[in-house]
Order: sequence, then structure tokens, then C-alpha cells
Amino acid sequence: MESEKLVLFGAGKVGRSFIAQLFSRSGFQVVLVDVDETIIAALNVHRKYQVIIKSDDGDESIWIENVRGVLATDVDRVVQEIASADMLATAVGQQVLPKIAPTIAKGLALRFEKTPDHPLDIILAENLRDAAGVFKKELQQHLPEIMPPGWDFSQFVGLVETSIGKMVPIMPVSMTDKDPLLVYAEAYNTLILDKKAFRNPVPNVIGLLPKDNMAAWVDRKSFIHNLGHAAAVYCGFAAYPKLTYLHELMAQPDIYETTRATMVEAANVLMKHHEGEFTYEEIVAHIDDLLFRFSNKALGDTVYRVGQDLFRKLGPEDRLVGVLKLAIEYRLPFHNILFAIVCAMEFMAVDEHGQRTKSDVQFTIEARRGISHILETVCDLSVKDYFEIHDKARGLYARDLK
Repeated sequence: MESEKLVLFGAGKVGRSFIAQLFSRSGFQVVLVDVDETIIAALNVHRKYQVIIKSDDGDESIWIENVRGVLATDVDRVVQEIASADMLATAVGQQVLPKIAPTIAKGLALRFEKTPDHPLDIILAENLRDAAGVFKKELQQHLPEIMPPGWDFSQFVGLVETSIGKMVPIMPVSMTDKDPLLVYAEAYNTLILDKKAFRNPVPNVIGLLPKDNMAAWVDRKSFIHNLGHAAAVYCGFAAYPKLTYLHELMAQPDIYETTRATMVEAANVLMKHHEGEFTYEEIVAHIDDLLFRFSNKALGDTVYRVGQDLFRKLGPEDRLVGVLKLAIEYRLPFHNILFAIVCAMEFMAVDEHGQRTKSDVQFTIEARRGISHILETVCDLSVKDYFEIHDKARGLYARDLK
């Protein structure tokens, strides 16, 4: 009997170390679609690749087999793969999602023409709130204006949102040059996804954890995990600008405690926003597990990687400002959350070449115009509506950073 087939858009670190790993080890054939010719060629030569699980207790090596690749530019072939797939997944990042929508739309149209009674689920392994709504709009723009009789998008396509908690560090160039398929990852291997979104039965894949209230779990990832990452590096860089690695910051008792306090503050907001979904004990256990994982020296996660992309990470609905606004709405404490935002104004960590992204350099230029300027233009917190926040932020900056 032929194994089931997953077509995975995105052969990057998350795609290879996490999504492809889960499905391959559960018996699926995995077809990876990407624009990277080197990766695709290597997949088709070797039909397997190595994942190294990094841990302070020692590394573990596993081989991911039954994989092959298709170039994303070979649209006709990709469309045929979609038409015959048992499941689709994406792990491309929110900037690339619109670029793959035309090809997937063509594949869906062909699939419906050939097998109208075989709906297709698409797992969206993206750190994006309302990923299903966003991607549905993209797909609908590219479907034929006139579909065959019986077409119903919501019945034929399941757009399955996820919460991606797996941390995948930057690989040393020396290692990727030697083997472009090799990828590092941490041991955590759970993919939380939206149980209600599936149009077919949830696949029997070890590591999948379906949830009914997916919005709560997406927010948990953003407001606890992502916020904790941000608090650690923004507050940590402000106090210890010469430290390179996340684990080095977590070894500083003051940064560890500040990070934990910020996460607990956000946890209280999360529990209020999604009443009944989480207990305090569950969330605190999750926080302490994350802090343990942040401290994993073997991952080699850098302050630069975790903190860069400031315009996005200080966006109005992202990890820090999103939970800050909810804290204000629910009249809950937000001192530590605001302090992390203030510290981010001064974040200037560099990569191994001493470089920053053009976007982050521009952020620093904008930040020189003052805290209120960033709160207004980046965080969308106007002085008129959030005067108290502006006042407190300026006070924190003057007292603790200057």
C-alpha cells in the first residue's frame, strides 16, 4: 500500500526540522516545495537528511527519510502534486504566503475537477494571527472566476491554523556549506493545531495536538512564548549589551527574574482574555518550561536573532503591544510588559558579522525622535488615547535606561 503524501511548501529550517520530520516519521511521503535549487537538488539526490537535536545533555541525530523535492518555479508539476496529495502544509513565513497562493489555487481547482469528493486540508505552520482568514483571501483571489458546479470553498478546503513553539537556531555557515540539508533543532516536538478546521479526519501523526479553541493557543504562543523571548533579549541587551547568546542572558539572575515576571504578567492577561481555557498552574508550568528551553546552551540561539525585526515585533497586534492593550482593557498590571517595550527602543544587537538589518537600522533612526514617536507610529498607541502609557514609558526610560 502506497504511503500517504504530504506536500510541504517551505524546505527551510522549520519545514525540515519540524513539519517534515513529524509526518515522515509517522509514515508519510513528504514532498518539499521550495525556490532553493540547492536544497531541492540535494533532496532528490539523497532522499533523506539529518536533524541534530541540540541539548545540554548531548546531541541526538535522527534521519528523515521518504522525502523528495520539487522546485516551486515548476508550477505545472507542483499543481499535479497538490491534486494528488493527501495533505498540504506551509512553512514559508507570512511574507511568502501570498506568493505561493496562485500555485495552490491552481492545484485546488485541478483537484476539484478530478476528485470533487476529496477535500484537502492545509496546515498553516506560520506564526501569524488569523492565518486561515489571511490565506483564504489570498487563495480566493487566484481561483478561477467560474468553478465547476458544486464548488464550496469552506467544504473543500480546510485551512488549519497552528501554534509553532519549536525553536530552530541559526546554523553555522560552515555546517550548511558542508551539508545544505543538515538542520539543528531542539527536542520539543509538539504541533498544536485547530481541530475544528479539518475537513478530513485529523491525521494519525505523532506530535500533533488538536485543540478546539485555537485562538487561545495562538495567543498563548504570542503572549507567553514570543513575549518571553522579546522580554529576555530587550531587557537583557539593555543591561548586558556585550552578551551574544540568549542562554548567557538567562544565566543572569536579574534578567531571568525580569523575563519570568513579564511572562507571568502576560499570563494573567491571557487567562482573562480566554477565561476557562487555562489554569494558572498550567500556564506557570509552561512559563518555567520555556525558561528552561531559553537556557539551552546547546541551541546557540543569539540575542540578535531573537530580537531583530523591531518594526514587526513592536507592531500593534504583536507579542508586546498586543498584550499591553489587553492589559489596559482589563485593568491588569502591565509594568514589566511596558518596560520590555521601552528597552526595545534601545535594542541594537548585531549578527556574527557585526551587521544589523536595514529595517532595524531605520528603526533606531526613528527611535531617536523619542519614545512617543515609536509608540505612535510603530505601536499605534496615540498620545490622545494612551496618554498614561506615553507618560509611564518616558518615566521608565529616563529612570532605568538613561
